Amino acid sequence: MTRIDAKFAELKAAGKKAFVSYVMAGDPNYETSLEIVKGLPAAGVDIIELGLPFTDPMADGPTIQLAGGRALEAGMTMQKTLDLATEFRKGDDTTPIVLMGYYNPIYSRGVDKFLEDAKAAGIDGLIVVDLPPEEDEELCIPAQAAGLNFIRLATPTTDDKRLPKVLTNTSGFVYYVSITGITGAAEAEAGDVGPEVARIKAATDLPVIVGFGINNPERSEAIASISDGAVVGSAIVSQIAAGKSVEDVLAFVTTLSDGAHRA
Repeated sequence: MTRIDAKFAELKAAGKKAFVSYVMAGDPNYETSLEIVKGLPAAGVDIIELGLPFTDPMADGPTIQLAGGRALEAGMTMQKTLDLATEFRKGDDTTPIVLMGYYNPIYSRGVDKFLEDAKAAGIDGLIVVDLPPEEDEELCIPAQAAGLNFIRLATPTTDDKRLPKVLTNTSGFVYYVSITGITGAAEAEAGDVGPEVARIKAATDLPVIVGFGINNPERSEAIASISDGAVVGSAIVSQIAAGKSVEDVLAFVTTLSDGAHRA
């Protein structure tokens, strides 16, 4: 059982929905990013999605793209991202970390070495947005063999014919992208998302978490109420981009987590 599996079992036993936060590793710099990540669990975050900076983030909107750019300009690398996770683990051995990014940096490092290093750093799961199920032999299957969950995205365009393929070899949870297009592009509506979540849940026993388009406590609550939890990324990253203090960023995260936990 991974930390992700354990977290969802704990939440289910408590009758609570999950709140998942995304931050870009190294944004605006390593030290501030580490301080924010260390503060996320106390702000009510159940699972941390840690963005891996990359030069060509094709699925990300301007907010996340700029965050990756800031991190890269500040000297962030794959190794420093793993170092950040290692430092976090020194004080927290229970909060799951999902590394979210693109395949190129992983391929460049070498899959076997990456998986060994990620496991050692305390990474629990991977979301690699540019590797479809047809490429499972590349990373998904080796990752699961190494004890890491491989989390797949489902979208409004994932029809009933495609869904079984998407769910094959997926573990940890299913990440439902509530809107078509890039991150931060629109607002998620519970009325639109609910039937899609129900359709996915009918096809899998995995938790279904909804992300994209959640930017305030009310929306966090509404989306968590019709799913197993909510993910917020761009809204949090925007706070960091605005130069808010670590304390202010974490206070904002707390309002979002409170929303999801009210659901």
